[in-house]
Amino acid sequence: MPTNLIVLAAGAGTRMQSDRPKVLHELGGVPMFRHALAAGEALEPDRTVLVVGHGGDAVRKAALDFDPALVVAEQTEQLGTAHAVAAGRDALADRGGDVIVLYGDTPFVAAETLTRMAKARASGYDVVILGFEAADPARYGRLIMSGDRLERIVEFKDADDEERAVTFCNSGVVLADGALLFDLVDAVENNNAAGEYYLTDIVEIANARGLSCTAIACDEAETLGINTRTELAAAEQIFQTAARDRALEAGVTLVAPETVHFALDTLLGRDVIVEPNVVFAEGVTVESGARIRAFSHLEACHVGGGAVVGPYARLRPGAEIGNDARVGNFVEIKNALLGEGAKVNHLTYVGDATVGAAANLGAGTVTCNYDGVFKHRTEIGARAFIGSNTMLVAPVSVGDDAMTASGSVITEDVPEAAMAVARAKQTNKPGLAKRLMERLRATKAARKKD
Repeated sequence: MPTNLIVLAAGAGTRMQSDRPKVLHELGGVPMFRHALAAGEALEPDRTVLVVGHGGDAVRKAALDFDPALVVAEQTEQLGTAHAVAAGRDALADRGGDVIVLYGDTPFVAAETLTRMAKARASGYDVVILGFEAADPARYGRLIMSGDRLERIVEFKDADDEERAVTFCNSGVVLADGALLFDLVDAVENNNAAGEYYLTDIVEIANARGLSCTAIACDEAETLGINTRTELAAAEQIFQTAARDRALEAGVTLVAPETVHFALDTLLGRDVIVEPNVVFAEGVTVESGARIRAFSHLEACHVGGGAVVGPYARLRPGAEIGNDARVGNFVEIKNALLGEGAKVNHLTYVGDATVGAAANLGAGTVTCNYDGVFKHRTEIGARAFIGSNTMLVAPVSVGDDAMTASGSVITEDVPEAAMAVARAKQTNKPGLAKRLMERLRATKAARKKD
């Protein structure tokens, strides 16, 4: 049976005290709604719908930049969770099967938990709710069970003393047949103090129709919702701790785990060594045996096996570091391929370039890739040696086994095995330095007298 995913991301998040929509605040290096999408992928959804509202244009852009296959639906008025689910109806009109509802501000629901919900649904239950045992039930809605059957969801304000003593609480996550879910949503009324349409009401409606409802339990930590900056900071700590633990268990060495920061999709191979104060932004893969040295920042890049990056290196989007290559301190690489065994050891910028295997770029090398309007590429051949403080004015190429003299400004292609010298001839003026300094000191002294 196919499954479709609806992620609700329409709320304003006023308690965040922000001009940005709540779900665009980052957790693990990505907008928080992406965590719900990642969890939902465990069910291999046929279609995924993101329901936007407050700041909808910005959320839509972030969603489609991430995955153009996402379908974005708009909740023009925020009238409750059932109303938000109904906004996804048209996007799924041509899709059969089940629908699972997740929340863009509840990032920690585990893929394994959703799989257990799907198994409960496959066993014959019409509606499956995700619940949790709350250490402090507070004002959560209570799940009133009779054996495995969920009888109703009671909001705290409507619960009597016996119901308030129940600690099995509602997370808001729902799984049901799509056509049934939307039919139940249509029957939800807004005769409550807030005047909103609550998704939780579908359980009572389903039971009244003789349908079967149940609840699957998960750890309370999975249901953490983010509504404030304080909760976002706490969630980041939870995410980072879990990411570090997964890396260690997978055979990665973290010299100072508490100082390393991961993104949602960071992938590190076995025997990778990560030194202190390294930041992995979105889209980083590091192959086995590589070493990321201290104070380096990596984003949307790939590091090959046995390579060494840093310390104090920055790999920007599109950087491809070959096996056993070396990227040293204060080196920045962007949209560039560094071939196997190539070395860029210090104080260098390589952008929009290809560097051949075993090439060596001296300190202060810069690929001058931008003319103010367009970006241009630099091609450096295998085993080429680029002298310190060389400016490579793109588009330009340096052939295999070629060299550039230190301090050169290379504006023309350098043939294979050639030596390029592109600097002004040095001229020495005897005694001029002394005479110049005497004149300058005299001028300074005269100005002090005035």
